[in-house]
Amino acid sequence: MPYQINLESYGIQNVKVLRNLSAAELYEHAVKYDGAQIAASGALCTYSGEKKGRSPLDKRIVDETTSRDDVWWGPVNLPLSTSSFQKNRTRAIEYLNQCDRVYVVDAFAGWSPKERIRVRVICSRPYHALFMNNMLIRPTAQEANQFGEPEYVIFNAGQQSADTTVDGVETPTSVALNFALGEFVILGTEYAGEMKKGVFTIMNYLLPKRGVLSMHCSANEGKKGDVSLFFGLSGTGKTTLSADPHRDLIGDDEHGWGDDGVFNIEGGCYAKCIDLSAKSEPEIYGAIRFGTVLENTVLDPATRVVDFQDSSLTENTRAAYPIEYIPHAQIPCRGRHPRNIIFLTCDAFGVLPPVSLLTPEQAMYHFISGYTAKVAGTEVGVTEPKPNFSACFGAPFLVWHPTVYAELLAKKMREHDVKAYLVNTGWSGGAYGVGSRMSLGYTRAVINAIHDGTLAKAPTETDPVFGLAVPSECSHVPSDILLPRNSWADGAAYDATAQKLAGLFAENFRKYEDVASPEIVAAGPFVGATV
Repeated sequence: MPYQINLESYGIQNVKVLRNLSAAELYEHAVKYDGAQIAASGALCTYSGEKKGRSPLDKRIVDETTSRDDVWWGPVNLPLSTSSFQKNRTRAIEYLNQCDRVYVVDAFAGWSPKERIRVRVICSRPYHALFMNNMLIRPTAQEANQFGEPEYVIFNAGQQSADTTVDGVETPTSVALNFALGEFVILGTEYAGEMKKGVFTIMNYLLPKRGVLSMHCSANEGKKGDVSLFFGLSGTGKTTLSADPHRDLIGDDEHGWGDDGVFNIEGGCYAKCIDLSAKSEPEIYGAIRFGTVLENTVLDPATRVVDFQDSSLTENTRAAYPIEYIPHAQIPCRGRHPRNIIFLTCDAFGVLPPVSLLTPEQAMYHFISGYTAKVAGTEVGVTEPKPNFSACFGAPFLVWHPTVYAELLAKKMREHDVKAYLVNTGWSGGAYGVGSRMSLGYTRAVINAIHDGTLAKAPTETDPVFGLAVPSECSHVPSDILLPRNSWADGAAYDATAQKLAGLFAENFRKYEDVASPEIVAAGPFVGATV
């Protein structure tokens, strides 16, 4: 018997409810009712309105008794009262009740049968329904008919602005999560990524409670079953380096690490597509076809060919597609316990080596730090890099204190004898403006040496400032590149810059020292050390 959907328990009444429509049906609705267009490649081109990125300053966690003592309160997790959440929820339900139709997506988060949760998305835009159909794990017909009650519900009323007279709601946008009720309410933003990252935030809370590490990383697996995890902020090369034609992709963004190994949280990929080409990213380019949602891209009005170089709407153009659209995707998206963990950083100061081996304590320190650096800007004469620290390489989505995730990481590393590496894809021979960007060929050689096991056996030297074990030999990488001080023309300038970066690490880490163990704190760089 087909599943009978009824939303009256949420207060949604007298509205046509369309559940788990096919991609073809959602295309028809998106074109007819939602202003979408079909690209020449077959993808669905959609537009997210005013907001073309997440609104992290408008995210709130409800301050309630069941989760209050667990949450890392502060700039990442701002509190919202239960009464204010209820007012937001009422406003969202009132909006959905005024719609001609609402779309429901019932699907799963988490490829591990033990850890997956049932998620229900209720929204008014067909593009949002197709997006979440792609990003969640799609149920079989039998699973859909036996879905039951969801553990979490997303009420997406993004076309309705939030009420700024509600206490704790400071702008017309509000994204609020209530762990006690298992509900997530979106007002005032139609950017689809809010739903994706809302689910990740939920899993970032639930999984550690079960002893499972939730991770903002990509994962792939070699022919012998060896799994590698890639952590890194935007611009570090995470997508490029984890997309390896000789290895299968487990997932590109969100994972869990439990008793049985690694699993993807999602059923799809949400790829940046600004400047995308068949040459630069052939697998992503090939995935942009029927069923894929393109968000805020620009079409040729006659040919409907997408201009991926056009950033007139936003630099943050995106493509959301099922993971099976990637040729080397591993389905089901699960793997063994990882053999290697790779922290990617783009060090624009040019002092970190292209690769370092980390102890478990150093892995915790650099995991909590989540460091990369960006070039200050495009103004003439501005060459000073800007450090960017994001705890656990995904601070906006954390719920627990970063040390909770770091301790879980170290525990699993020790249990499964996992090697950890810090890989610098940034500058060599000097900081930005003096040195040059690390060759992608050298970085790939480093990754290959990690995967074939030769790097773990290479001789090392200890960096006097950062305390890292730096390999002095790696096939296809010059030795003066491996030891960064040797690649600088001015050794004194290197020493001063290394001390500067060490100081920035120490300054950033002070916010965690009240909770981090002495062993983690001691694993950081030595400020004032003699080089």
